[in-house]
Amino acid sequence: MAKSALATPEEPKRPAKSSSPKRRFGRVRLLPSGRYQARYLAPDGADRPAPFTFATKREANRWLVLKETEIQRGEWMNPDGGMISFEVYATQWVDDRVIKRTTEGLYRSLLKNHLMPTFGKRQIGEIKDADVRQWRKERLGAVGQSTVPKAYQLLKSIMNTAVADELIRRNPCRIKGASVPDTPERPAIPLAKVLEIADAVPERYRALVLLGTFTSLRWGELAGLRRKNLDLDAAVVRVVGTLAELNGGKLVDDTPKSRAGRRVVAIPPEILPDLRRHLERYAEPGENGHVFIGPKGGLLRRSAFRRIWNKVQIKVGLPDLLFHDLRHAGNTLAASTGASLRELMTRMGHSSTRAALIYQHATQERDQVIAQALGKALKGARKEHGKKASGTQRARKIKKK
Repeated sequence: MAKSALATPEEPKRPAKSSSPKRRFGRVRLLPSGRYQARYLAPDGADRPAPFTFATKREANRWLVLKETEIQRGEWMNPDGGMISFEVYATQWVDDRVIKRTTEGLYRSLLKNHLMPTFGKRQIGEIKDADVRQWRKERLGAVGQSTVPKAYQLLKSIMNTAVADELIRRNPCRIKGASVPDTPERPAIPLAKVLEIADAVPERYRALVLLGTFTSLRWGELAGLRRKNLDLDAAVVRVVGTLAELNGGKLVDDTPKSRAGRRVVAIPPEILPDLRRHLERYAEPGENGHVFIGPKGGLLRRSAFRRIWNKVQIKVGLPDLLFHDLRHAGNTLAASTGASLRELMTRMGHSSTRAALIYQHATQERDQVIAQALGKALKGARKEHGKKASGTQRARKIKKK
């Protein structure tokens, strides 16, 4: 039967719209601005956007692929972690440390005076390498050369912990050698000058100078020394404590700087008479009494002693002389005896070889001078030997004739 003329002709089927396959991780959407936003479900269960938008959909998809790989490898970090301010994190960092009171005081001072003014209000995730470099350059031009490396090392340690806490991906403190102070080595005081200093100080401090030089004790170790730890019969001093002065000026008994600081140091017998005389006249009574005290019986305070030391500097003609230079002189003398690296470390109370190597280096330089003198003597001997040889040859020629 023929189709009715009134029948509507069958319309051709339209091809279905092609659609890109649905992503199995994340999604991308077009923003009114014409740029693309990428979002993903993070391991913490939050729906997180990428930190920036993309010019093309391909770029957004590529970013999601990288983010998925990061999660699969266990390298994903919560982007909110680095949003904590440096001030809050650094303060908590110091609070959580089990450190000596003097060290804590140093850290809080460095934070307050050198790190907080620049980084305090910033989020730790925002601190970049360039920011650290700029801060260091400005600080080097404003404060002492030894302070900036300490502040830098503290900043580096805090940021290392932030990396370990997975708050930031990498430490922005990456300046090679910035933690090492660039301070010139102090010149060694000649032994004759040490004796001159011992004669120049008031009598009650003569033993302080001698013991500080010839046993390499630090100021705090001398100030905290007790009678019971100074064994003159055995000619040794036992270093088991130190007297620390906190930022507020308070004096407290403390332990040595490190485990290596607890040590027994032999005393040269030549200074024992001076030490015995000191114990009889000036030391605090009782076996627990301090060996060195002030004229009025108070604990030995560096600030009070400085007035006396200033007069000594003028008297001996060394205006830049530091009390620590006595320890330096003693260490240099010990190294010149041929002491090994381990022996120097033990005597000085150091746990690392760095400081001891300085003194061994000094003796090596002296050894070079000795070698040059030996070479000069050899040169003279050869010259004299050459004259004798020439004379013998002339005599032989005359005899032959």
